[in-house]
Amino acid sequence: MLKHDSWFFKSLRFIQKWFVHTIVVPQEPFSDLNIKADKPLVYVMKTESVSDFAALSEITAKYGLPDPYEPVTINGQSVSRVVCLQGAKPLFGSNQNDQEYLNNFSQLLEWHHQDPQLDIQLMPVSLYWGRTPGKEDDTMKAAVLERETPTWLRKCLMILFLGRHNFIQFSNAVSLRYMADEHGTDERIAHKLARVARVHFGRQRKVMTGPDLPKRQTLFKQLLASEAIQDAIDEEAKSKKISREQAKARAEEYLDEIAAAYSDNLVRVCERLLTWLWNKLYKGINIRGAESVRQLHHDGHEIVYVPCHRSHMDYLLLSYILYYEGMVPPHIAAGINLNFWPAGPMFRKGGAFFIRRSFNGNKLYTSVFRAYLDQLFDKGYSVEYFTEGGRSRTGRLLNPKTGMLAMTVNSVLRGSKRPVTLVPVYLGYDHVMEVSTYHKELSGKKKQKESVWQVFGAIRKLGNFGQGYVNFGEPIQVQQHLNDIEPNWRQQMAEDPNQKPQWLTPAVNTLATKVMSNINGAAAVSSVTLVSLILLSSEQKSLDKASLKRQLALYLKLLKAVPYSEFTSVPEGNEDTLLEQALELEKFTIEPDKYGDIVSLDDTQAREMTYYRNNIVHLFVLPALIANCILRHEHISREGILEHIEQLYPLMQAELFLNVPELTAHVDAFIEHFEAQELIKLTEGGYKHVEANMLALNILARTLDEMLQRYGILFNLLEQQPDIERVDLERESLALAKHLGTLHGIAAPEFYDKKLYATLTVKLKELGFIGQSEPNMSLSSLVSQFNHLLDPAVKQVLINSVKQSQTQEPIN
Repeated sequence: MLKHDSWFFKSLRFIQKWFVHTIVVPQEPFSDLNIKADKPLVYVMKTESVSDFAALSEITAKYGLPDPYEPVTINGQSVSRVVCLQGAKPLFGSNQNDQEYLNNFSQLLEWHHQDPQLDIQLMPVSLYWGRTPGKEDDTMKAAVLERETPTWLRKCLMILFLGRHNFIQFSNAVSLRYMADEHGTDERIAHKLARVARVHFGRQRKVMTGPDLPKRQTLFKQLLASEAIQDAIDEEAKSKKISREQAKARAEEYLDEIAAAYSDNLVRVCERLLTWLWNKLYKGINIRGAESVRQLHHDGHEIVYVPCHRSHMDYLLLSYILYYEGMVPPHIAAGINLNFWPAGPMFRKGGAFFIRRSFNGNKLYTSVFRAYLDQLFDKGYSVEYFTEGGRSRTGRLLNPKTGMLAMTVNSVLRGSKRPVTLVPVYLGYDHVMEVSTYHKELSGKKKQKESVWQVFGAIRKLGNFGQGYVNFGEPIQVQQHLNDIEPNWRQQMAEDPNQKPQWLTPAVNTLATKVMSNINGAAAVSSVTLVSLILLSSEQKSLDKASLKRQLALYLKLLKAVPYSEFTSVPEGNEDTLLEQALELEKFTIEPDKYGDIVSLDDTQAREMTYYRNNIVHLFVLPALIANCILRHEHISREGILEHIEQLYPLMQAELFLNVPELTAHVDAFIEHFEAQELIKLTEGGYKHVEANMLALNILARTLDEMLQRYGILFNLLEQQPDIERVDLERESLALAKHLGTLHGIAAPEFYDKKLYATLTVKLKELGFIGQSEPNMSLSSLVSQFNHLLDPAVKQVLINSVKQSQTQEPIN
């Protein structure tokens, strides 16, 4: 049994409390690890340690877990609740004999042999006093603070200097009943359990602290000596007619510009600063899916984080969350525009490596950057980059830039030693500091260059920003993706490693689209995004509180009844809680009224709130289209609804990166839910809206108004000019959008986004609607059906404007 009742041990525990602050991973062990409260629990630890047991006891009391000092008693027999793999290490000599701890395993197994109903849960527990990664050339300092098996003297030093950075990590409990039934209960199994546990603890430490770090100059020498960079240096000297020494110096300059200089000391300091910052800014950070990512690390995957890009806060938030979830902050590909003093040096020490916006055919820079990225993968560092290339100014995902993805795939093709897995990450905020700046840029104001003054200006405006959201989406294993595209890719690359296969570019493009779809699949719905969605779809952008609450309740039920994906998160609480949370942020106008307070958006608020609506609009386009079909047709059959959706889904998918594998089943589920909520009813002629709930259905349907108007512009122009070129269609569509927006007061920035119209015209060309020499009968039928979905007033203006454009001179 563990000794803890003497005055000596009690005194040590009392003193330790003053020096120790413990962070628990995962933060909610009971819910995240599926611990069964009705079954006995035994902790498995690597090394016997008085300080470790004391720290564990403090945490188990806080979370309602069994105290490690309390023995496990079965049928009148007792054994320690903690099983260690090795004894404490003395000041001199080796660890104590491990047989006592193996005997504990044997005793537990014997109990399971005697009682077939017994099922003890074994939970591995790892403690880390500080998280400094090892060095490839460890120094005396590292030896003094060695963490694997410290003596009591070293442990005292660790508690003194690193006690404020103590992490306790709980792992999934293992059923000892399952082990006994599958493998037996003899002493051989006890030894096997100990070996498996040692491997587990070794992997956990690698996940928590990361791979050994080389010295920066040592890394440069290794990379400069590589065959790829040597060849690039030779080619640079020859093509630029400079000496080889000059070309080599240039390559070293590129490395110095690119490479990170990770510093654990800075990370520890930033952890405290960021803890203060998040507490100052946000009421909470909601995290979903971290456990599955931690498991990928544990299983030896090379992790590449591919988050959406909303704000400069993204860099800080994701690294901070990973640190607190027991994983090493990634090396981040940051734009060279962020390499300004003092942020640049700090970002670099925090793991950022800098990349130019364009390589401009610079073969030497390309070779150096590629070699550096390969080195990160080979050493096992996790990497992060933003596939959108820049921050979204509209709140929607941008079309992906494939450069970094292509380099990642090429690294795999060159023979990556480990499975490379992309982890899409959805980052969301109740308040994005840059939103007002984004709208100024979209209206034509020149983008400001990043500087230290912007940082100070942002800090000065700190306030209540609500909550933040970090959702980890469905991972994508790159090797498996290549297998799906080209099963023989390994053989092809082995035969000719320098070739560029024809299937490579399509494979990268498909991968990029999949990444964006999986980011959207992990969307976090919040009070702000829901209220914005509802008010922007309401008449005059206003609703009384009672109607707003009813609509919130409807959307919450809809999201839960027909989830977009298993990775999407829906806020907890009811409509009253959500409305209260949203109004606290003072983003909406509240006007007292004797019939009930009215919540509304003025013009400035409406423009800004489109950003938050656009974060989640993809979750509602299918139910909104169903609602629209039913409202615009007096009666419509299920087949009629499906026909409309199947016609528009390719465009919506291209615009919003939708991914609904079973489209028909998904539509049927929405229709069934609408019936259950008495929004619609089935009559002999087809589906019809229920008059009493028409307002709710109408608000939902209006979610699609701007999107349908965009499609209406494109389809009607195509019908009138079937031979129009894609570039001309984009130009005329944008001009007509501005005309329509002025007449109907459309403030959403994406309605006038050139890139969005380019995306849609590319998709229309793929579908065969562009480049026709004569009128397309299927298009005419589609336009006729589609125009029926538009608001009658908008439809009339649109048709008249399209006809009028035929009689005018082309727009230059």
